[in-house]
Amino acid sequence: MSEHQVDPKSSGLPVNAYTELKPGEEYVPIMSADKEYPEVNVRSVLLGLIMAMLFSAAAAYLGLKIGQVFEAAIPIAIIAVGLSAATKRKNALGENVIIQSIGATSGTIVAGAIFTIPALYILDLEVEFFQVFMASLLGGFLGILFLIPFRKYFVADMHGKFPFPEATATTEVLIAGEKGGSQAFVLVISGIIGGVYDFVIATFGWWSEVFTTRIIEAGQYLSDKYKIVFKLNVSSAILGLGYIVGLKYTAIIAGGSFVAWFVLIPVFAYLGDYIAVPIGANVVNLIKDMSAEEIFRNYVRHIGIGGIAMAGLIGIIKSSGIIKTSFVLGYKEIFGAKKGDGKAKRTQRDISMGIIAGGIMLTALVVFIFFLFGVVDNILHALVGLVIVMIISFLFTTVAATAIAIVGTNPVSGMTLMTLILSSVVLVSVGLSGTSGMIAALIIGGVVCTALSQAGAFITDLKIGYWLGSSPYKQEKWKFLGTIFSAATVAWIIMVLNETYGFVGEGALVAPQANAMAAVIQPLMSNQPAPWMLYIAGSFMALILTMIKVPALAFALGMYLPLELNTPLLAGGIIAHFVSTRSKDEELNRVRRERGTLIASGFIAGGALLGVLSAILRYIGINLVNTEWMESHPAEMLAIAMFILVAIYMIWDTMRAKKED
Repeated sequence: MSEHQVDPKSSGLPVNAYTELKPGEEYVPIMSADKEYPEVNVRSVLLGLIMAMLFSAAAAYLGLKIGQVFEAAIPIAIIAVGLSAATKRKNALGENVIIQSIGATSGTIVAGAIFTIPALYILDLEVEFFQVFMASLLGGFLGILFLIPFRKYFVADMHGKFPFPEATATTEVLIAGEKGGSQAFVLVISGIIGGVYDFVIATFGWWSEVFTTRIIEAGQYLSDKYKIVFKLNVSSAILGLGYIVGLKYTAIIAGGSFVAWFVLIPVFAYLGDYIAVPIGANVVNLIKDMSAEEIFRNYVRHIGIGGIAMAGLIGIIKSSGIIKTSFVLGYKEIFGAKKGDGKAKRTQRDISMGIIAGGIMLTALVVFIFFLFGVVDNILHALVGLVIVMIISFLFTTVAATAIAIVGTNPVSGMTLMTLILSSVVLVSVGLSGTSGMIAALIIGGVVCTALSQAGAFITDLKIGYWLGSSPYKQEKWKFLGTIFSAATVAWIIMVLNETYGFVGEGALVAPQANAMAAVIQPLMSNQPAPWMLYIAGSFMALILTMIKVPALAFALGMYLPLELNTPLLAGGIIAHFVSTRSKDEELNRVRRERGTLIASGFIAGGALLGVLSAILRYIGINLVNTEWMESHPAEMLAIAMFILVAIYMIWDTMRAKKED
C-alpha cells in the first residue's frame, strides 16, 4: 500500500497516535482502559466468521488468478462500519474491531495455502481436503502463538517508529464509522461496478480478459520476429489493487516485468536463432520456435525465482538484529513472565504466557502427528519436518511482522521459496525424495507459509486494537476461531477452482507462486537438472538491486509474474499518484486519496467475490462464454475501451471528494 499520511486531529485519534512518545508520555486510546466496551458477542463473532468465509473464497480466487492476495482488513472494516450505520448501532467500535480481526484471517490463510498447495495439483500429485485444511490450520495457529509474545514490542515499544500503513488505513475507516459510516456507500457502489464488470468478463465473455499488441499487424510482426509483445489484463480488481499498492511499488514491479519481457526475452530470442539444440530440463523445442510466452516460462521466469529467493535471504540478514532481540524478548515473556498479569489494564492484557507455551507445544505435537500419519509415514521424516517448521516459523515471524509494520507488504512468498529449497535439501539427505518428498516438502512449505502470513497480518490487527483501545486478549482468543473457518473455506475453494479451471494449461488460473514452487521442487526431488545458472543470475540481480537501494523483492516478483498482470497494477498506481497530487491543498489530496482507496477496495472485493460466483457457475456446468468471440481481435479492442472507461470512472469519482465529506 502507498504511504498513508493522516492528521490525527482530523480523525479523532489522540495527537500522539502516529508520533514517538517523549519520556514519561503515555498513549491513551479512544476507548478508555478503565472502562468495558461491547466487543465479543454473538453479532461480532458471527459477522466476523461470515467475513472470514466470504473473503477467503474471494481472496483465493483473485490470488490464484494474479498472484496477489488483497488485504481483507480494509473492505471488512468498511462493511462492518456500514452495517453498524445501517442498523443505527451505537458504541460499535469495539465490535467492529473484533469483526475485522476475525474476518482478516481470510487473506492470511489464503496466502499460505495458495502459494504452495496448488503446486501439488501442478505436479499431478494426490492431495486431500484433510491435508490442505490441516496445513492451513496448524500454520495459522503457529503464526498466532509465535507472535503474541512480541505484541508489546511491536505495537507499544515501537510506537511511532513503525508507520503500519495497512493498520492506519483500517483504523481510519473504523473511526469514520463511529462518525456515521457514510464512506460505506462509496464502497458499495464501486463494489457493484467492479463486481459486475469482472463478472461479465468471466461469465459471459463479452470482451477479452487480456489485451495484446498482436491485434495490429505491426504488433504481430514484432511478436513473431523479435518476441516483443505488450499485454494488459483489463480486470477492475487488479486496477484497484494497483491503486492501493501505490505508484512506487507498482512502478518497481512493472520495471522488473519490462526488463523480463522487453530486454531478456528478445535477447534469448536473438541468441536462439543461432542455437540448434533444445536447452534446459524438459525443454523439447528450439528457442527460435518458441513464442515470447514460452521463452518466459522456460528461462526468464527462473531468473525471477532466483531473485525472489535471494531477496528473502537479504531480508532475513537485514532483520537479524530484530530476530535476536525478539527471541530474547519472547524467551523472557514465555519463561519469565511476572505474576499478577491478571491485574494489568484491559488494553495491556494478553493471553497468559503459560497458555502460549502450552499451545505451542500442543500445536507442535499435532504437527508431528499430522506429518507422521497424514504425510510421510516415517518417524524420522516427520521429526525432520517438525523441526523445519518450528525453527523457520519462529525465526521468520519477526521478519514478516516487521515488513508489515514498515511497508504493509509481507515477502512471504520469497521466504517460503527458501523454506522449500531448504526442506528439499534436508529431506533428500535423510532419504525422502521423489513423489513422497515433493508432497512432504510442499505441505511443510504450506504450514510455514501460512504461519508467516498469519503472523505478519496479525500484528496489523493488534496495532489497530492498540490505537483504538481494544482488549488484545480477546482479539487473540477469537483469532483462532477465524482461522478454523478460513482454513476450511480455502481448502474447499482450492478444490473447486482446480476442478473448474485447473492450474496448468489453456484457460487455467495462473497460480504464479505455486508454479514457482513446483518449478523449484521438481528437479530437487527428482534428480533432474535444475536451472541453477538462471537462479544464480537472479540472485546476483537481487544483490545489485539492493546495492542501488531498489527493493529487490518487488522487482524480482515483477520478473516472475506474467506481464499482463503487472501492467494494470501500474495503471492503478499511476491513478493513485495522479489524484493525490493534483491540488496544492494537501488536505484535499488526502481526502481524494482516501476516497480512491475506498473505490479501489470496492473494485477488489466486488470483482473477487463475483469471480468466485462465476467459478461456481462453471463448476456446476453453466458456461456462457463464447470462446471464439472472446479470443478475437474485436473483443480485445472492446476490452481496452472498457478498461479505459473503468479507469476514467475511478479518476472521476475519486476527484469528487471534498474536505467536508
